[in-house]
Amino acid sequence: MIRIEGINTYYGDSHILHGVDVTLPQAQSVGLLGRNGMGKTTLIRTLMGYVRPASGRVRYDERDVTGWVPEKMARLGIGYVPEGRGIFPNLSVRENLLVSARPGPDGQRDWTFDRVMALFPRLTERLSHGGQQLSGGEQQMLSIGRALMTNPRWMVLDEATEGLAPLVVAEIWRVLGEIRATGMATLIVDRDWRKVLAHTDQAVVMEKGRIVLASASSELVAAPQRVADLLGV
Repeated sequence: MIRIEGINTYYGDSHILHGVDVTLPQAQSVGLLGRNGMGKTTLIRTLMGYVRPASGRVRYDERDVTGWVPEKMARLGIGYVPEGRGIFPNLSVRENLLVSARPGPDGQRDWTFDRVMALFPRLTERLSHGGQQLSGGEQQMLSIGRALMTNPRWMVLDEATEGLAPLVVAEIWRVLGEIRATGMATLIVDRDWRKVLAHTDQAVVMEKGRIVLASASSELVAAPQRVADLLGV
């Protein structure tokens, strides 16, 4: 379980996160919703160690991991699919995947190269292509596949479908559904709040750096106007 407790994060003099509390249960999927600029990416970057909070704690299985650098967070078993994908443009698809391949924190090797290929058939036709030669959708598939090759216990996905064509978006959601079905815990940020609620167990809504709503996703599905009002849609 991951607990984010009373986190305050600044960028210079700008106070971005205000006493944020979020619990991410093991083996569950959590959606993180909010309009642009509400602090979602800052919360993820604080969790992953890219930004150090001014106060508060991040706890992983009751261990205080506040401010741990990203590589240490990755070794705990957190796979990260960042906004913008972050693939290696000068490496081939095969190299992008193999360079990140390693057993998980408990020594598990559930996600092999062959299994990732089965999840993303389109990438099998692009194995020798450089990362910069792929379409946006293929790059996103590669980014997700690369994170899976680390055999994580958790997956954090920041705007996994942003800017993609509708057919590719549908493919990404299919993949996220299959990942969820394995029992892997996920934290998902995406603008399509209806899709997020359909693919998660719980959801939290951020507004101006604060959590203003936390509920079971099924309850929010039954109250769409409440969510729409908070998101301004």
